[in-house]
Amino acid sequence: MNQVHYETAPEDRIPLGQKVAFGIGMLGNQMFPASLAIFMVVLVKGLGMSPLLWGLLAFLPRLMDAITDPIMGFISDNTRSRWGRRKPYIFIGSIITSTSFVAMWQVYPENSELYNFFYFLLTSLVFYIGLTIFATPYVAMGYETSKDYHERTRLMAVAQWIGQWAWVIVPWFWVMIYDPEMFADPAEAARTLSVWVGLFCLGLTMVPALYCKTQEVNEEELSELSRDKLGENINELVKGFKEAFQCLPFRKLCIATFFVFNAFNVVAAFSFFIIVYYMFGGDAGTAGTWPAWFGTISALSTSFLVIPVITFLSQKLGKKNTFLVSQSVSIVGYISFWWAFDPNNPYLMFLPLPLFAFGIGSLFTMMMSMTADVCDLNELKTGTRREGLFGAIYWWMVKFGFAIAGLLQGAILGFVGFDPNVNLQSQETLDGLKLAYILVPITGTMIAMAIMSSYDLSEQKAHEVRAKLESIKESRATA
Repeated sequence: MNQVHYETAPEDRIPLGQKVAFGIGMLGNQMFPASLAIFMVVLVKGLGMSPLLWGLLAFLPRLMDAITDPIMGFISDNTRSRWGRRKPYIFIGSIITSTSFVAMWQVYPENSELYNFFYFLLTSLVFYIGLTIFATPYVAMGYETSKDYHERTRLMAVAQWIGQWAWVIVPWFWVMIYDPEMFADPAEAARTLSVWVGLFCLGLTMVPALYCKTQEVNEEELSELSRDKLGENINELVKGFKEAFQCLPFRKLCIATFFVFNAFNVVAAFSFFIIVYYMFGGDAGTAGTWPAWFGTISALSTSFLVIPVITFLSQKLGKKNTFLVSQSVSIVGYISFWWAFDPNNPYLMFLPLPLFAFGIGSLFTMMMSMTADVCDLNELKTGTRREGLFGAIYWWMVKFGFAIAGLLQGAILGFVGFDPNVNLQSQETLDGLKLAYILVPITGTMIAMAIMSSYDLSEQKAHEVRAKLESIKESRATA
């Protein structure tokens, strides 16, 4: 079937400065999970925490985070303020998230394992609450910035391009953390680096609150956020939640993202273990900068190859087909790692990265753009705009899966027999890590592709939905 294409109207174009301001917020938003992916290893490698407790620390805060997201989405959608619905929460959430991130990593080896566990658990709960307050309205701000099918993709492409630099920068934390000339031990490194990350992210995440424009809404259509209306608001939240999941295209976006992103995150930290323990015999000092280069080249592949290619393809093939093509390419990359992780030739591990990067590298550019289209579809059906709630539910699925991924990380490490207290792991353990690193994300990707194969919100349909919404608004204005 031939794709139908529409030109973006001048009034629907987003100025480059606005795109960059939104993207700077994305860099801060991605610096946190990127840093966590590195620092979480310190709990095992630096503090000797058991894989089971490590898995619980990855699971419990994210589970709570997933529960609070829809509530925050509803609050943001219905807020009345002189600064708009989104900006006050982005501002407040930026402060809470950045300061609690610093506090979270002030852990010491001389404390007992259980003390470090409960201290980290409590501070991380505060961190994830702050992240919800910031990220939910921030994502909703992106959904409502443009009405145009392709301009939404361009906005998300710019945001993801800027955000990818988090994954270019953060892998070098591996080098600093395990450099004895910089830090006495990994725990000290995490304590110090977290301060710099927190301050850096505080500045980044403030930018969209200060400089991005937000959509004006008819406040008469908003729910009243008050104690007296608590029961009505809960019913409205539940109603919105049900209506969102009754929207089949949105349900497919959520489930497909769940499988791609969280299957990847189950094994994301394993690249460090494979490089250090399989390729360099468990000696992090000898491994040196190899783990950092692995993450950096993957992120650079996303920035300079994946995002430009998928932005171009989405305007030619449509968003669904671009998603299917990009995920197919990533499967080839995953398979190639079985041979590319070679202790005799470490350079081989870089060869699959441009292919591998198409999986995660394309995911949020396409899915966030498609979610904005779905918000239009839901508004046409229900008469209510719910970018905050839809964004929250979408990320609820991501974070719930992320929590599951955290549990599975520890479970897989335990299953393959990984022992954090020894350098030389058994060959069965190392082969098990490699196999999990390949099979888990391939399985999730294939399930997601099967789900998205029947996604039917095309450019033509999205354009027709937008035209109907504009017609309804014009009729109301002239009535």
